[in-house]
Order: sequence, then structure tokens, then C-alpha cells
Amino acid sequence: MSQDATPGNRLSHFPVTLFTVTMGLGGFALALRAGESAANLPHAASPIALLAAVLAFVVIAVFYLAKSVRFPAAIFAEWSHPARMAFFPAISVSLLLLATAALPYLDVASFVWLVATVLQGVLTLAVVASWVGVRSFQTAHVSPAWFIPAVGNVVVPIAGAGLGFTDVSWLFLSGGLVFWLALLTLVMNRLIFHDPLPSRLLPTLAILIAPPAVGFLAYVGLTDKIDSFARILLNAAYVFALVVATQVPRLFRLPFAVSWWALSFPVAALTLASFRYGELVGNPFFTGLGFGLLSLLTVIILALLWRTGRAVAGGQICVPEA
Repeated sequence: MSQDATPGNRLSHFPVTLFTVTMGLGGFALALRAGESAANLPHAASPIALLAAVLAFVVIAVFYLAKSVRFPAAIFAEWSHPARMAFFPAISVSLLLLATAALPYLDVASFVWLVATVLQGVLTLAVVASWVGVRSFQTAHVSPAWFIPAVGNVVVPIAGAGLGFTDVSWLFLSGGLVFWLALLTLVMNRLIFHDPLPSRLLPTLAILIAPPAVGFLAYVGLTDKIDSFARILLNAAYVFALVVATQVPRLFRLPFAVSWWALSFPVAALTLASFRYGELVGNPFFTGLGFGLLSLLTVIILALLWRTGRAVAGGQICVPEA
């Protein structure tokens, strides 16, 4: 066994990006519930998906906590990495999604939501402070992963509005949308005028879909209506989905990496937004689109679980970057 393959060294390379797994599974649980409701079916599959998301979060969190105790320098190195730093809010986003999926269990959902919201606020401020502080970032450092802190803020109101935290929800929604627009300019500039994304980051292009889709869900949840701004957000998500679809042939030629999980949550968010819009306007086309997206999301989740299992069995996870 090589030195890098020893259990201790493998733990030191346990990546924060693995929390995107729980983002994807949490979004999948929410999308399944929306599909069950739209089809007037009992909620049978969605609780199983929620349980899988909770178990995945616990396992990943335990390993990452062990890494923080045994290898604090490795945690600091990830925080100092211009690409990986943006993935730290995936921890709080995962908790927010689990809280939203757990809304039927009100007391548990409220507690998890409060913890996740505080953590999301702290992590967002820490990331933004690093961006505007004394560190020097290059254009090549920018990637769609930088949207994750903004997306997390917009996830807060999805459960927050129903739990009665209206003002806090508006605060996070406003901050999330403002940072999304600012970052969108930076990311599009980087994608169009500079070198292409490294292959391991190409799947993060799908994150372009998430902010407007989640923003639509949050805004509609707070206003309980469909207006022009809501339609702009939803259709922006559809436009970005079509843009990402043009890159699918390139994605199929890439080897598997943890970053492939970046495909899952954006598709889940678009699925939820389609179901919600179809429900509120009474348009069966969008409900049908929701079912189509849910089918696609199911295939994506199953494929990602299979590829991740193979990568773990083959010792391809938790290794130094090439």
C-alpha cells in the first residue's frame, strides 16, 4: 500500500465537496415529494429518500469532523483553496434542504432550520470576507461553484416562510439574489473570455440553473403568488438549463469525479420549480415538465450513486488531486 493510500492519509484528503452529495439527495427527496403530491400518490418514496439523505449527511459529517480533528491543516488548506472554499456552505445548504424535507416533523425541522440558517449566515460572511479581503484571486479561480454561498441564502426562505420567519427569510433572499447577480457577471465573463473550465469543474456549469430556480421557489413561498418577477426567475432557470444542455456531449466524455454531484441539486431545484408553477397557475404542461425532470433526476441520482460506489470501491475518492 502506498503512503498516500493509508487510511490516515486518505482521511486527510476527504473533500468538503462531498457535501454536494447530501445537497443532491436532499433535493431529490423534495422533488419526489412534489411529484407524489402532483400525482395524488401517498408519500412513500420521498421519506425513504429523505432517510438516505440524512444518513449520507451524518456519515460525511462524521468523516469530515474526524478530518478536522486529526488534520486541521488540511481543512485550512481547503479553506484557502480558491475553488474548494466555495463548497463549505454546501454543509449549511445540505442542512437547510434536510430541514425543508423534514417540515412534516415540525419541531425537528424548526431546530435544524435555525442551526442551518445561523451556519449559512456565518459561512456566507466568511466566504465573502475572504473574497473582498487581502487575498488575491485570479479570473481563472472563478467558477460556477462560487454560486453555492448565494444559493444557500436563497434556500433559507423555502422552509423559513412556512415556519414563520418572514423577515429573516426576506433578508436571506435579498442577499442571495444580489450576490447571484454580481457573481453571474463574474462567472459569465470567466466562461466567455478566458480559458475553459478544467474538466473536473465542468459539471459545476449545472449550478447556473440553481439560483433562479431556488429564487423562484423562495419568492413564491414568501409572496404566495405568481407575478412578473416570479416568471422572470423561473424562465431564467429554463434558459440556463438549455445552455447547460448544450454542454452535455462534453460531459459524457469526462471521467467521473465528485464534482459530478453538482448536476443533481440544480435539476432537483428546476423540478420543484416546475411542479410549483404548474400547481399555482393550473397549467398541466408545467406539471408534465416536472414529471419529465423528475424522471431525469432519478436517472442522474442512480447513476451518481453507482459511479460514486465504484469510485469508493476502487480507491478513487479521498486521494490527492492530480
